[in-house]
Amino acid sequence: MSRDPKLVVGTLRLRLIIRGSRSLKDKRRTVRSVKDRVHSKFNASIAEISSLDNHQVAELGVAVVGNDHAFVQSVLSQIANLVAVQARDAELAACEMEVF
Repeated sequence: MSRDPKLVVGTLRLRLIIRGSRSLKDKRRTVRSVKDRVHSKFNASIAEISSLDNHQVAELGVAVVGNDHAFVQSVLSQIANLVAVQARDAELAACEMEVF
């Protein structure tokens, strides 16, 4: 067999502040909108990972897999930018990226 293909995994941790949220239902609506937009545009895996009971804070984990470090890093940067600019009712408070 020829050389094994390179596997590159990138993760992104996003912390959102949802100031207008008055309940977990409001938070879920905002989080679902962000998740749907990221998944449909980038086909990335995304899930709420922390602060599940806090109705004004959401922490999302995003994963992207590819075979090129620069490509994976670029996709994660584009996702962070999309969330920062287009997330309705939410403010991007923190963003941590790792590429392995």
